[in-house]
Amino acid sequence: MNALVVPLGILFPEDLVRSHGFAILASFVAINTVVYVALAIAKAMPKIYVGDHLPRRYERTETRSIHPDGPC
Repeated sequence: MNALVVPLGILFPEDLVRSHGFAILASFVAINTVVYVALAIAKAMPKIYVGDHLPRRYERTETRSIHPDGPC
């Protein structure tokens, strides 16, 4: 029965899998994976500029163009 299970993947002894060091390594890999996925999603999203959502103080209340009926 073991001959059928071994070719499917790498098997570690149970005492190694249940050790404290292996748990620390597994936790590090899990946190690293979550951070990597979060950074990949953040990079794929469009940039958000805070200035686009704040009111602009430098906009004129009336046009100073030589064509007063044109767009402001």
